[in-house]
Amino acid sequence: MPVSSSPERDNAERAYVRAHLDDLHADLDAWLRIPSISADPAHADDVAASAAWLAGALTRVGFPIVEIWPTPGAPAVYAEWPSADAGAPVALVYGHHDVQPVDPPELWVHPPFEPTVVDGEDGPELHARGAIDDKGNVAFHLLGLRAHLASTGRDTPAVTVKLLIEGEEESGSPHFAALLAERRDRLACDVVVVSDTGMAARDIPSAVVSMRGLADAEITLRGPAIDLHSGSFGGAVPNPLHAMASLLAALHDEQGRVTLPGFYDRVRALTDRERELMARVPFDEKEWLAGPAASRVATGEDGFSTLERVGARPTAEVNGMWGGYTGPGHKTIVPAEAHAKVTFRLVADQRPEDVGPQLRAWVEAHLPDGIEAEVHTPPGGVSPCASDLDSPAMGALLAAIARAWDSEPGDVLYLREGGSGPEADLVDVLGAPLVFLGAGLPTDRIHSPNERVLLEMLYRAAEAAAHLWRELAALPRDTR
Repeated sequence: MPVSSSPERDNAERAYVRAHLDDLHADLDAWLRIPSISADPAHADDVAASAAWLAGALTRVGFPIVEIWPTPGAPAVYAEWPSADAGAPVALVYGHHDVQPVDPPELWVHPPFEPTVVDGEDGPELHARGAIDDKGNVAFHLLGLRAHLASTGRDTPAVTVKLLIEGEEESGSPHFAALLAERRDRLACDVVVVSDTGMAARDIPSAVVSMRGLADAEITLRGPAIDLHSGSFGGAVPNPLHAMASLLAALHDEQGRVTLPGFYDRVRALTDRERELMARVPFDEKEWLAGPAASRVATGEDGFSTLERVGARPTAEVNGMWGGYTGPGHKTIVPAEAHAKVTFRLVADQRPEDVGPQLRAWVEAHLPDGIEAEVHTPPGGVSPCASDLDSPAMGALLAAIARAWDSEPGDVLYLREGGSGPEADLVDVLGAPLVFLGAGLPTDRIHSPNERVLLEMLYRAAEAAAHLWRELAALPRDTR
């Protein structure tokens, strides 16, 4: 139900948030100026400075326990505010403080690390790298917790609140699983609240309920031992680039399905209920193509809607292909090598470690004579994850979102996030149910130039976070 169709319901949490927006703005203005690009070693000091800034901000909010946890890569920030109530549930908020590179910088209308408020069609927007992914999504929790305390008159939260904000998510979280295992006892919780996602639209209360996994690979094909003159040897020796083009073209069949043998063996089929819930999400494919997709047509696996394809079905994508000569003019050669990068998005029950052997076997089966292949699949990968739609924690989340968006819990729509993150590690190591509370929108240009956040979304999300702690505390103990 769009918020515009229901009168706003005043509540103490909302009143506090709206009265303290300047605090949220000041926090973001300071934090977003730190270029915490984890993928670039030149910014290692900036990532450390970002962690230090967040630790100071959490201390100012009132967290009695705030620590910076080093890793072999970038530092994570941990904070804990125990509830004074005996037996209170424990909620762990996950997010990240590192950001994507800004390339190409010339496409930014405003400098990426100089936060700028812009008047947009839907209200004020804050433009900066990290505005929503993920500093904005973390910052609203600082205001939301203060609103919870003020509205309930408490000195401690109604639930024990823990935060784990990592510094390497945009680099694939290479040390995150080990950090979780090492700190498992400190991180023990009853529910994990992931704040690295978003909603369907500004006036549509919604919650992400799953994220896809990820496996990646680099393929190298080798033909002649050296680059050869194409006039003397072309048409008489195998060309690795020709072989690579044919190989990648065979990655999908005519129905848009990935052709690796065994790829779909573990895929959990969508239930009728899940497909019905996805169909409830308003989606104008023409607007999507003209807007965030920036594409001429929609395509993909036969038998599934566009929303199902990007949120609930596995995929294979060619991310890059290169080889031979690509400089100015021409150089008439048969190249010695060809290269390609490929990634696979995975859904429930698939495992990233299965993809490497499947891909290597498939490549070997499709090689022409005279071409040798090397397939590199980095260890790890990202497993898919999903919320239990019927868990008490999910019920608390729906109630909190509905309150902040002036709606009803039954009107909150379910989204399936096509992207990937380390959330499955949280489930595997901590064994707690997973819910998602984020303020991003499909139009926020995440990972692109001119990233933005609609400020109204941050305000609503801060209020929803305040409601969530009360809703979780009210759950009967035997249902947690």
